Amino acid sequence: MHIDILTIFPEMFEGPFKHSIIKRSQEKKLVSIRLVNIRDWATDKHKRMDDYQYGGGSGMVMMVEPISKCIEALKEENEYDEIIYMSPDGELLNQKMANRYSTAGRLMILCGHYKGIDERIRQMYITREISIGSYVLSGGELAAAVFVDSIVRLIPGVLNDETSALSDSFQDDLLSPPVYTRPANFKGHKVPDILLSGNDKLITEWRMDQAEKRTKIRRPDLMRDTEMEE
Repeated sequence: MHIDILTIFPEMFEGPFKHSIIKRSQEKKLVSIRLVNIRDWATDKHKRMDDYQYGGGSGMVMMVEPISKCIEALKEENEYDEIIYMSPDGELLNQKMANRYSTAGRLMILCGHYKGIDERIRQMYITREISIGSYVLSGGELAAAVFVDSIVRLIPGVLNDETSALSDSFQDDLLSPPVYTRPANFKGHKVPDILLSGNDKLITEWRMDQAEKRTKIRRPDLMRDTEMEE
């Protein structure tokens, strides 16, 4: 998989992408991530990226020309499965979406800033808009990092234990069951006996039961969504 991230603050990705799973995925050459500075396509000497809104109003808007030139240049080099804009009014990111994009070959992700991007970019180039929640961030960089992490960890070979991702929360529209490790008794709080029994069948049944109970209490909406799909 190859991911191009268009941003005016590429340095914001140094932390998330130079550690842990995403770092290892790049070292294994399972994914390549290129940070593209949109300012390189700005035409004035100050590399200006924003301007006042037509019609007035507070907040600056990212200009159409530098973003358009950047996208056009990249599209001349490659074909993309999707050109994604991280936006608070986009489709809410979920596990099914992450599963789908983990099999993509090449993605382009645009990070907005200020009041947002000129609407014409959304109309001309963007094929999908994605949100990570019903709130507003200062820019799309943090949202893009979350999205990339959610899909990269699902690529075969990225995790040392490839079955681990299959038991994550939301994979079956259920939250994960409780998990424990040593010691078996910590200040009087004991690990459930079933997990120490060695009986794989009973352990699997216990985990499924616990996942269903936890989901029903904490995220009943997930169970309602599953029932509606059926």
